[in-house]
Amino acid sequence: MEQINLDAGYFYGIGVFETIAIEEGMPIFLERHLLRLSNAVKGLGIQNADYEKMVNKTQVMDYLRKNPQKHGCLKITVSDQNLIFSVRDNNYTAEDYNRGFTVELSRVLRNETSPLTYFKTLSYADNILEKREAKKRGVDEPVFINTKGQLTEGATTNVFLVKDGHILTPKLECGLLNGIMRSYILENYQVSEDIILLEKVEESDEMFLTNSLLGIMPVKRFGGKVFSSRLKGEALLEEYKRYIV
Repeated sequence: MEQINLDAGYFYGIGVFETIAIEEGMPIFLERHLLRLSNAVKGLGIQNADYEKMVNKTQVMDYLRKNPQKHGCLKITVSDQNLIFSVRDNNYTAEDYNRGFTVELSRVLRNETSPLTYFKTLSYADNILEKREAKKRGVDEPVFINTKGQLTEGATTNVFLVKDGHILTPKLECGLLNGIMRSYILENYQVSEDIILLEKVEESDEMFLTNSLLGIMPVKRFGGKVFSSRLKGEALLEEYKRYIV
């Protein structure tokens, strides 16, 4: 077991992490993940003497050669006195995509005024606890609104809606993490970033979620809203699969 040093990451959650998909031993979007990790380390003022020499493409690939994964993920965690690489399986299955996710509104509000909202930090309890509670009710993902009632993100995902074939997603300033898959979607497709109220969900034809491990996941139901289509999300998922091969 890795020895954890008692620092601000352990006591206060002032630490960051990245979770990187691995397919056939290769990390997906590695450079993007490392850049976001670097920005978070700087943004939170983390001072780790080993970070610069240990967290780079060469070191990551060396670690994965020693710890190969066919369909899994690599997690890199950084705090002032801790730097941890770990791997595990990617547990999303074909059945998940065939079924589509069930989503419900979280009882917890996302704090759009907190700088922690915009980094992937060790202060992750809201996300994990809400995810666990949702699972008890048979819900795959809780989704947050902010203090103004605006749609933000899921506990582990970014949110996209489709109306008349057009894709829209919440603006960053609403209070959400700029996900790696979110960035990929915005760079490769025409997407409107907007302030989205819950009424817009009711008007939408389709909803899908993204993160680095699941890629693009169609949503079957959000609360009482059952979506009539999943064509756009499934088309994007197929294109993404070809992209990472």
